Amino acid sequence: MEIKVNKINSANAEIYATISAGEIDAKINKIAKGLTKTAKVDGFRKGKVPVATIKKQYGSRLVQDAESEALRTVFDNGLKELNIAPDTIIGEPNISRFDKTAQNIEVTVKIAMRPFIDLGDYVSMVADFEKPVVSDEAVDVRIKNLAEQQASLIDVEEDREVQNGDTVIIDFAGSIDGVAFTGGTSTNFAFKLGSNQFIPGFEEQVIGMKKDEEKVIQVTFPQNYNPANLAGKDSDFKVKVHKIQVQQAIEINDEFAAKMLQGEEKQTLEHLKALVKTQLENEELSKLYNDLKPVLLEIYVENIKFDLPDFVVEQEIDIALNKKAGEMSETAVQELRDNPEKLTELRESFREDARKSVSATFLIDSLAQAQNIRISEQEVLQTIYFEAIQIGQDPQAAYEKYKKAGYLPAVQMSMVEDKVLTVLLNTKIKEA
Repeated sequence: MEIKVNKINSANAEIYATISAGEIDAKINKIAKGLTKTAKVDGFRKGKVPVATIKKQYGSRLVQDAESEALRTVFDNGLKELNIAPDTIIGEPNISRFDKTAQNIEVTVKIAMRPFIDLGDYVSMVADFEKPVVSDEAVDVRIKNLAEQQASLIDVEEDREVQNGDTVIIDFAGSIDGVAFTGGTSTNFAFKLGSNQFIPGFEEQVIGMKKDEEKVIQVTFPQNYNPANLAGKDSDFKVKVHKIQVQQAIEINDEFAAKMLQGEEKQTLEHLKALVKTQLENEELSKLYNDLKPVLLEIYVENIKFDLPDFVVEQEIDIALNKKAGEMSETAVQELRDNPEKLTELRESFREDARKSVSATFLIDSLAQAQNIRISEQEVLQTIYFEAIQIGQDPQAAYEKYKKAGYLPAVQMSMVEDKVLTVLLNTKIKEA
């Protein structure tokens, strides 16, 4: 067996081998002899089956097994010559050439490896930024909103018109050209004026109505409305106001704060304001981080260069191409099938983005190792459970769905990326 190797770069290598027909025959004989001890063949006692009989009965299978064993030898010996540790290999070896003749088999095996990444002074690439400042006015607005949420609604007894900010109890029945449509009718429906809960123009025409008043409101559904059968249509809504309600005023003081801070050691308005301010600061910081994280990752991708495994990039391109094809018409897809040059051109258009995506993945992994950041399976489970509960889903069912679809590694990687970038940004935050 002749073996030659070529280490293209830190992420890609090739093994070239020539396997003689004699080597394959020797492996066939070896495998056949092994089978004589275990194979069951009619007319022969176990362990007494002749080699010739085994070869006749298992002919093609013996050849396949012998070739597979030879390829494993090519791979193992090639790694030794390349001085590559098996645990650095990514994916399965790709047999790019397998030319078989009566004399020998010439084979080329492509290998992808985890690339070497020199991160350099990666912390210095993170720009300084100031922590968001929350004004006292913003704190007061949030506390006022909290008070409104706690306030109960009371009926307006005086004979007055509906005003913006009121809550009204109404009946409504919608129709288009005199025909009622699905979802257009309700009784004793409560909504707050100014909430923009209805299509444009509806709430504005309820303002000014009085209790027990009936009125026909004319509105036009938006062009992008869903369901589409109503989009752009003129409609009439027969509306009757049953009640006008307002929120009972709640005085914002220490007594109100005590209700909001049950279980807290300090139950004063001053402490409530401090907690709300911290909450608002965290919300603003989270928004800022959501803007800064992709920018920081792009900086790393642009400035830290390293070799990429070719087959991983090709896989990423294939994913993008398949996604694009799924968005195209059957006619357009057929045009690509009929025009290989056009297909190649489209495929190559995804290469740069694919390289960036693959680069970002390896960078996050390398940065996580440098920062000693890990995300356990338990943390992934807790995250999926929390998100499921937030949207009213069964958390265990959601986890099993992710697991069955094979999404857990992607969720874990996303969490690693978020934590890595958060830790790095935390090193450069400054008080305003």
